[in-house]
Amino acid sequence: MAERQDRTALVRALGSAVRGEVEFGTTARALMTMDASNYRRVPLGVVAPRDADDVAAALAVCRAHAVPVVPRGGGTSIAGQATGTGVVLDLTRHLGKIVDLDAASRTAVVQPGVVLDDLRAAAAPHGLTFGPDPSTHSRCTLGGMIGNNACGSHSVAWGTTADNVHALTVARYGGDTLRLARGRWDGAPAGLRELVGSHLALLRTGFPELPRRISGYALDALLPECGPDLARAFCGSEGTLGVMTEATVRLVEAPGSRALAVLGYADEAAAAEAAPGLLPYRPLTVEGMAADLVREPAGLPRGGAWLFVETGGDTPAEARAHAERILRVADAVDGAVVTDAAGQRALWRIREDASGTATRMQDGSEAWPGWEDCAVPPARLGPYLRDFRALLTAHGLRGTPYGHFGDGCIHVRIDFDLLSGDGLARFRRFSEELAALVVAHGGSLSGEHGDGQARAELLPRMYGDELVALFGRFKDLWDPDGGMNPGILARPARLDENIRFDVLPKRPVDVTFGYPHDGGDFTGAVRRCVGVAKCRTAQPAGTDVMCPSFRATGEEAHSTRGRARLLHEMLAGEVVTDGWRSKEVRDALDLCLSCKGCRSDCPVGVDMATYKAEFLHHHYRGRLRPAPHYVMGRLPQWLRLAAPVAPVLNALARISPLAVPAKRMAGITAERTIPVLAGETFTRWARKRRGRGTVILSTDQVVTVWPDTFTNHLSPEVGKAAVRVLEAAGRTALYPERRVCCGLTYVSTGQLDKARRVMRRTLDRMGFSLGDPLVVLEPSCAATLRTDLPELLPDDPRAAELAGSVRTLAQYLEEYAPDWQPPRLNRRVAGQTHCHQHAVLGDAAERRLRERVGLEGELSGGCCGLAGNFGFERGHWDVSVACAEEQLLPSVRGAEPGTDILADGFSCRTQLAQLAGVRARHLAELLAEGLDGPAAHPSGN
Repeated sequence: MAERQDRTALVRALGSAVRGEVEFGTTARALMTMDASNYRRVPLGVVAPRDADDVAAALAVCRAHAVPVVPRGGGTSIAGQATGTGVVLDLTRHLGKIVDLDAASRTAVVQPGVVLDDLRAAAAPHGLTFGPDPSTHSRCTLGGMIGNNACGSHSVAWGTTADNVHALTVARYGGDTLRLARGRWDGAPAGLRELVGSHLALLRTGFPELPRRISGYALDALLPECGPDLARAFCGSEGTLGVMTEATVRLVEAPGSRALAVLGYADEAAAAEAAPGLLPYRPLTVEGMAADLVREPAGLPRGGAWLFVETGGDTPAEARAHAERILRVADAVDGAVVTDAAGQRALWRIREDASGTATRMQDGSEAWPGWEDCAVPPARLGPYLRDFRALLTAHGLRGTPYGHFGDGCIHVRIDFDLLSGDGLARFRRFSEELAALVVAHGGSLSGEHGDGQARAELLPRMYGDELVALFGRFKDLWDPDGGMNPGILARPARLDENIRFDVLPKRPVDVTFGYPHDGGDFTGAVRRCVGVAKCRTAQPAGTDVMCPSFRATGEEAHSTRGRARLLHEMLAGEVVTDGWRSKEVRDALDLCLSCKGCRSDCPVGVDMATYKAEFLHHHYRGRLRPAPHYVMGRLPQWLRLAAPVAPVLNALARISPLAVPAKRMAGITAERTIPVLAGETFTRWARKRRGRGTVILSTDQVVTVWPDTFTNHLSPEVGKAAVRVLEAAGRTALYPERRVCCGLTYVSTGQLDKARRVMRRTLDRMGFSLGDPLVVLEPSCAATLRTDLPELLPDDPRAAELAGSVRTLAQYLEEYAPDWQPPRLNRRVAGQTHCHQHAVLGDAAERRLRERVGLEGELSGGCCGLAGNFGFERGHWDVSVACAEEQLLPSVRGAEPGTDILADGFSCRTQLAQLAGVRARHLAELLAEGLDGPAAHPSGN
């Protein structure tokens, strides 16, 4: 009772003092229990301050109520320092402004929530950039980078974050504000100068000399010969001293051009030994990774490990010359120089995604951070890696090192068993022995991500008891009440407590999908999310899709990570207490478009569309469902019944007094127009012309065309066009004799029992044609057959057989009719690759076919925002439009006159028609028109 009253008083006081949001509800707390580490701590609540005054006010209230505070940026910390049991300050929501950017002085003034890529984008027109660039650059914040003294790939050239900070404004626990800069003590807490002066010898001898020494507090920055530099000493303090509210940072000149030398070596130890020899040639980066982390080679040279060595120059020729010189002097097994921007991006993506891909071993087993970023002197990296490998073997562990070889900093995820007592005991023993090994090589326990809870307990092994005790006194001068991020860095929690998996169920949860990549365990599937937060990227890379709802709302709850965190807490049952009935999880999943983008774009393959379907299945079991589930979720049934009277229904839908109440009853948003039903279905057309077409000479000339619901009832012209193309390629199109359905609409609305019945009936009706090539024209249906079918019917071998036979039209033509010469169209196209095609099927065959027929232009990435039933449902209109406005609509509006608009998905075509008044077409339609010659090509817009 007293605890509840104290919490109520705290909430009331914060609400009175702070203009930003004060959130102590279930969702807010659940979203902040974890960062990207192995640790979990449940906060009391979350405050999103609007400005520096709000930060100070929140700190004053929390001190008055003796409640600890945790500053949090992007939440991508890997050592646990962005979790806490008190009030979390979410500095990303409102404190994301670049206050000033002075190109002449090469400085910028930023708030703590500024995303690194936003600062780099603002500096780029001036030929400048911010040097440190962690792999999370698209979502990490400057406040978090300063808190952890982040580094990134380019620290070889431009150093750590601390090397690039001029001055800081900091609010302490209690709310008083300090201004920290180099060369003066007047911003320091009382007693700090005396503390440093009385320990000069210890501070001069107690810190190892290496470029990536991030562990502990940087007290040596306060030595007289160093300035003293209060701002530098604050960097890397992990939120334990105060909250940065404004920073003046240094910008550096960005090279006009860049090139990338990729060098292949036998293994990562050989690559590590080669790295120091390249430093005299002044590269911008020397990154290393082993083959175990590469899922697709993407043009890498031969080798078991690679160095990525980036060079710069004022011109492309100069950058290339530097890269070629490095290629000549390197004693590599193989090598290549890449100068085109797209090729470099593809290779850098392999390296940047390693923080996610490393969490799954080649056999699918889990691997975790914890010893993510030790650093040793670069010259010691090769011997260290050999000793590290031996230590892994001695403990029966596996891990694949990668990282900043030029700086001696290694990242690795290790297959610790963090679910059992024996596994945690081995985790502790290994950690203690690895700490000793790092110190023996003259290294630092942390070389980038900070100590947090993961390593701070072992700091005495690196610094000794006397210096670690001095760290505690340093912390007390800044934070005498101990309210700033307790348990982190100074007087830390044990490295094997607060493990985030402790609260999860010990036995598999009863679920409907098979989760084949997670051992059939839904809890294991949810554990996939390690928090690297690529889903929080404001601007997707290239054709990426994930996560459209986060980009539309900017809210953590609508990111893939946020939803995974809520599911984690639902399984834990501590914060989210009502399991599958949770309204908090339901509300977060409501704006998930089920685009499946995370299945491919998330480095660890989180599949939120599947998790959403699973949740809805349990959430509504035995309960009344929302109207759209009965209407759009059972669309195949209704369209089949409507087909005989399609003209009448089309006419009624155009009568507003009838359409408005009908949409309201169906849960359809008022802004939407009901799609027009086909006067003649595709299957009826196909039955009427059966027996016509190419004569069957062999079974190789026969292909089954899948009559999906959308093609059959809403766009039969696509099916007709595909049949024409297949016949022109010398094939005879056949169709299932009886009605079939992939079950897509039932899956997307979580009606999984019905979906499985539909799928089993379909398998029964496919009969002898199972395993033969199956052309599916609607990408969402193809994706359902390819993935949801075998995952919902894992015990039926026919499901896997049918899934393996699915092809898009382009895939079929490339694989089974490679000698067919398609018509040359020689036109420009714009539009969008369907999100399900991007995520599940890939569009490489479509790209090659467009190139063969002369369709020039790139299709946009992202999601159209309609996404089946999503964009039709009441309450989704704004998000649906925002998703379309991100990439699809601008690409179409910006297309040259006469450009054909291409969209293979019915949802994408509908969205374009209803939001832009543009008629988009399926690739099959353009190919079919090309068969009639150039005069038959009407413009798509």
